[in-house]
Amino acid sequence: MTVRVTRTFEFDHPPESVWAFISDPEKRAGAISVVEEFDLHPTDERKATWHVALPIPVIRSTVPVETEDVTREPPRYVKFVGRSRALRVTGEHTVEETENGARLVNEFIVDGSLPGVESFFKRNLDRELDNLEAALRRDLSNSER
Repeated sequence: MTVRVTRTFEFDHPPESVWAFISDPEKRAGAISVVEEFDLHPTDERKATWHVALPIPVIRSTVPVETEDVTREPPRYVKFVGRSRALRVTGEHTVEETENGARLVNEFIVDGSLPGVESFFKRNLDRELDNLEAALRRDLSNSER
């Protein structure tokens, strides 16, 4: 079973400000509650390792998820893929200019490799997108100061 969630956020900020957040692998990882820590790869700014803690019985520690921005079309589109023994996640973010600012269209797809992974994300992926939206709104608010 594949879990797929699409959500759209509207902002009263220019598209470039939304792009600055969503194209930053560190900011994206920091917004996801199950990412306990992450390491940016010093030789390739498109790659990071997320250390994901999933509260499911078959996983007793964090799972390293190797993520990579596979497509970047500044300032409007970024797609990343994360791979691990437990799951594969794909995230796509499209920034669109609107009359009052910007719209961000987000799509996440999770394919679990271990029992319980997909059911966890089926229950929680929408909440993780709430976290992403809240982090982005905080970032935009802080940049106004």
